[in-house]
Amino acid sequence: MLSDRELEQYSRQLMLPDFTLEHQERLRSAWVLVVGCGGLGSPLAIYLAAAGVGRLILADGDTVERTNLHRQILHGESDIGRSKAASAAALISAHYPDCRVSQFIERLEGEALSQAVNAVQLVADGTDNYPTRFALNRACIRAGKPLVSAAAARSEGQLATFDVAGGGACYRCLYPQEGAATALSCRDNGVLGPVVGVLGTLQALEVIKVLTGWGESLRSRVLMLDLRTYAQNIIEVAPRPDCPDCGEGLRSGFGF
Repeated sequence: MLSDRELEQYSRQLMLPDFTLEHQERLRSAWVLVVGCGGLGSPLAIYLAAAGVGRLILADGDTVERTNLHRQILHGESDIGRSKAASAAALISAHYPDCRVSQFIERLEGEALSQAVNAVQLVADGTDNYPTRFALNRACIRAGKPLVSAAAARSEGQLATFDVAGGGACYRCLYPQEGAATALSCRDNGVLGPVVGVLGTLQALEVIKVLTGWGESLRSRVLMLDLRTYAQNIIEVAPRPDCPDCGEGLRSGFGF
């Protein structure tokens, strides 16, 4: 049961007529892996902690640079040169002590990636490169865990949930040509700080929806935004029978 202090702390979201104590308790018992503690991961991680998610595992192999500071709001001037995962974990732990935070300060891959994905209920991808996104996709399929993926560059962004164990599409159903894929990055294409803030905040909302069952999630759908004009679109993503990561034969092998 939630304590009196927790009831007070989360009282504003518990005032919603369809957000119940059970929803809040699901957040408190949840474990989430956040991969990427930059522009997307900053609002994502801090809003999850603020909303009452009980355990966060933060993973990022990069260090803070001055060029990050206009959009990566978990980090400040004194963090330049510091591990992003360590900087993010320190700030979240200081502000939200009820949230237990672990960190990976090296690139999460191989067996370490598999173990991290297996340890949590959900993976949130805030990275900016396709090799990591494809690796996370495969790890989530093997572990039967949902993957909430966001991306942003320039004034554009997209958000989706991929849940193969739940019968939906995977990330590679959307982007089948792994070798030919080239991601837009903030480093190469620029970005306005609030653009990644908007997408990271929406990603936090989507994670909360998937964890609690509240509202309508983006399972097998992609929300596409251009914040320069506020144009938006939602497209459906169907499972591809020939998908090399989750095709029909592979799904039965994973027990789905």
